[in-house]
Amino acid sequence: MKFSAKHKPESPASELYSDNILHNNKGIALVMVMILSLISLAIMSGLIYMVTSGTQVSGIEKRYQTALEAGKSGKDIAYQLIAARGNPYSAAEAALFNFSTTASFDACMNSKLNNPTYLNGADNWGGCNSSIDIITLPVPNTATYDMTFSLGNNPTYTVYAKIVDTVEGNSSIDEGLEKTGVVISNSGEVAVVSVPYLYTIEIVAENAANSMERSRLSVLYQY
Repeated sequence: MKFSAKHKPESPASELYSDNILHNNKGIALVMVMILSLISLAIMSGLIYMVTSGTQVSGIEKRYQTALEAGKSGKDIAYQLIAARGNPYSAAEAALFNFSTTASFDACMNSKLNNPTYLNGADNWGGCNSSIDIITLPVPNTATYDMTFSLGNNPTYTVYAKIVDTVEGNSSIDEGLEKTGVVISNSGEVAVVSVPYLYTIEIVAENAANSMERSRLSVLYQY
C-alpha cells in the first residue's frame, strides 16, 4: 500500500486577505494625531510649569525682600538703643511699635554694652546669652533674644534682636572731630585715641501672621 502527500495551495482569497493586512494603512492618521497630541501636551505642560514656578519664585523673593527691609529697619532701632546705652524710649514711644525687652535684659544689658564677651578666655558676661541662635518657632523663646518690637501694618513684622558679642576696640578718633570742633590746635596738642566698642548683633524679622516669611541679619556696629 502506498501513501502520497500533496501540498494543497492556498486559495487566492486567502492570499489576498494576507496581502491586505500587510499593506493596509487605515488608522495611521489617528496614530499620528495621538502622537502629535502627546507632544503638544508635554510642551504645554512644560510651559505651564515654567510660568507657575516663575510666579512662585517671584512671590517668595518679594516676601523675603519685605522681611529683609523689616530687619533693616529693626537694625536702626537696635542702633538707637545701643547708642542710648539701653534706655532710649519713653513708655509712650515704646508703645508705638510694641517695644519690649526680656526678663534678662536689665540684668545683662549693662554687661553686654560695657564689657567684652570674654576676658582672658573666660566668660565676662556673667552667663548672659551669647549664642547666635534666636528661637522663634514654634513659639518665641525669650531666653534667646534681648528685645523685640513690631514694624509695619498689613503685614506686621516682629523683629527680634540680641547682642551676641562685644569687643573693646582701639582705633583713631572720628574723622569728623579730629583736630576740629573740639580744641584749638597747637604744637602741644596730644591727639586722644578713642577706645570704641564693637557689637555683633543678631536680628530676625518675621511676618507676625506667617512665621515662614522671615529674614536674618548679622550686624557689626561700632559705638
